[in-house]
Amino acid sequence: MAQVPQTFFDALAVRTWCGLALSALGRAREEIDAINVYPVADGDTGTNLYLTVESAATAVEAVFVGHEAGSAPVGPPSLADAAHAMAHGALIGARGNSGTILAQLLRGMAQVLSAEQEATHTDGAGLRLALRQAADAARQAVAHPVEGTVLTVASAAADAAGGAEGDCGTIARAAHQGACAALAATPAQLAALGRAGVVDAGGRGLVAVLAALVETFTGESPGMPGPSGPLG
Repeated sequence: MAQVPQTFFDALAVRTWCGLALSALGRAREEIDAINVYPVADGDTGTNLYLTVESAATAVEAVFVGHEAGSAPVGPPSLADAAHAMAHGALIGARGNSGTILAQLLRGMAQVLSAEQEATHTDGAGLRLALRQAADAARQAVAHPVEGTVLTVASAAADAAGGAEGDCGTIARAAHQGACAALAATPAQLAALGRAGVVDAGGRGLVAVLAALVETFTGESPGMPGPSGPLG
């Protein structure tokens, strides 16, 4: 069944995105685990990403439950509250290198989404800034960034979003498309991936998370890339 799209990036969109991302990673976790060859072939990237997003989704849900049970005005939590919960939940629940980097990506997004504490939502321009800050924050958190990894995919998503104009759905689609193109190029950037004939596992997981973002704002999922590339 198609997801009812969110118009703006507000607290409900954060909640929807976390749920859709968790579902997407749940479907793909075994496939992502199977292509996990870099930096260590320990076959847990998909599982680590799933557990990290699960923690983020749980934290966001707790904000909604607490808001509904408290004396706050009728309506959803603020965007800042939901974004902060998402980032904090991911951080405390991060598993492995891939989960840690995803938590940093979400932390970067939350820095933009939480900038105006009283704001109820942001638009395509705000999402564009959030994706840029996400990529930059994750890259800065890694001592020795390596190209051909999830960091490359995140930067490509932010670059593509930066060149797009429009609503949140348009920006999310651009980011997803940019990420897919970068993911397909990862085997040529990392010898370990090229030898195994697979794309970067962490990058593929991020593409799944961005596909969930597209679905959040358009009601339609652009699909999950196959183990050998976006169209596999």
